Amino acid sequence: MKFSYKILLWMVIVMALALGFSGYYFVNYVFETSLEREVGQALDESSILGFAFETAALSVPSKYSYLPDTTVEEIAANLERSGQGDGRLIRISDEEKSLLYASVGFESYADYGLKEDYELISQIGENVKAYQVVKVEDKYYIHTGTAVKALNRVIYLETLRDVSEVFTEREMGFSLYRRVTLIMLLAGTVIMHFISSFLTKPVRLLTRATKRMAAGDYYYRAKQISHDELGQLTIDFNSMAEALEKNIEKLEEEIEAKEEFMGAFAHELKTPLTAIIGYADMLRSHKMDEEQSFMSANYIYTEGKRLEAMSLRLLDIIVAGKTEAQLQKYSAKLMFEYLQEMFVGSRDMDFHFQYDEGEILAEVNLIKSLMVNLIDNACKASEAGSRIDVGGTALEEGYRFSVRDYGIGIPEEEQRKITQAFYMVDKSRARSKNGAGLGLALCAEILKIHNSQLEIESEEGKGSCFSFVLPYEMSESNTQTTERREY
Repeated sequence: MKFSYKILLWMVIVMALALGFSGYYFVNYVFETSLEREVGQALDESSILGFAFETAALSVPSKYSYLPDTTVEEIAANLERSGQGDGRLIRISDEEKSLLYASVGFESYADYGLKEDYELISQIGENVKAYQVVKVEDKYYIHTGTAVKALNRVIYLETLRDVSEVFTEREMGFSLYRRVTLIMLLAGTVIMHFISSFLTKPVRLLTRATKRMAAGDYYYRAKQISHDELGQLTIDFNSMAEALEKNIEKLEEEIEAKEEFMGAFAHELKTPLTAIIGYADMLRSHKMDEEQSFMSANYIYTEGKRLEAMSLRLLDIIVAGKTEAQLQKYSAKLMFEYLQEMFVGSRDMDFHFQYDEGEILAEVNLIKSLMVNLIDNACKASEAGSRIDVGGTALEEGYRFSVRDYGIGIPEEEQRKITQAFYMVDKSRARSKNGAGLGLALCAEILKIHNSQLEIESEEGKGSCFSFVLPYEMSESNTQTTERREY
């Protein structure tokens, strides 16, 4: 069953119960109020008749010391005639509960159980009245009783008052309220159907969104139509969908990168292997002079070294990607002295080292490998004798390393791809200098485990600047005193 139908069903049940109980209480309250009013009038009427009987008995001649039965009948007949038109019936009995007088109608009703019913009379005492509601055939009566003292006699006066109209009105009230309740339930069901549909509309929109996303439409978002809890749920769902979309895009990019990696890897293997196999076959199948043999062996050696370098780079990337950095404090000065020893004099380049003294927090061997890669790439991108600036700056947030060259530069559309494995901006230049396109990929992995990233500034034909910041907690000496060295 749909959620909106469940809400509708429970609302109808609650409304039916509420209307049923409230209607029963209301109609019954009106009935009991009317019945109490009729009982009060019947008792008042009984009191008036008793008073009238006593008054009439006082007019009996004084020669009688005891009220005769004939006089009782005469007084009762007068009382009955005075009440004609009120639908009132009377019955009078003596001390022995023997019948002295009864209205014509009273006797016919007595056939239905009132003739021998003297239980009401037995409840009557001095200044005590009694009554009961009785049903005779399809009619209801209030049967009252009171004791009257007259001339040394106790007379029991009973009355019957027809109150069938009160019970009829109750039945009519219940019948009318049932019809009204039914109409209200029908109208309320229609209204509550629209209300439940409106309240559950955010749920339907979320359901539609989940189906669209399950079908692969990760860009679809649920529409927010309220600002309550369901509206907040819609916001949270859209946030989740956005995060899922980003994860899917990331996975797709990773899959695409892996496919490109496999294609590039196969291509990178094919080129040196073709050269190695070709020159090896020449050495095996042809007789060549010493110079040709040396040239062929040199090609084989060169391509073999390139394959070795490529395999080592791949191994470094894999290890770096699965390693947590073992951070330690290390002098920036020692780092730059190491780089100077590595490159100055061994490369035909104009190196300029300029750095602030301080301490870095890093895994030293990895950062050394990273800086060697960046400087090596700068050398490959520049002509012989070109200037290369290697710098270090102590900042509040960390220590910044930078390597700037003034070589060929990198086109803007290529800058996002250069950290991908095997990607080379100028493949012919990189291969001619034994490049495999793995250096910057390794740098990116090393910086990732140091909570940093590579920043690239480049303009085609004007050179490039690669930099990164190693975060650290600045000591007091770092923030107050720095000594800058230039070489």
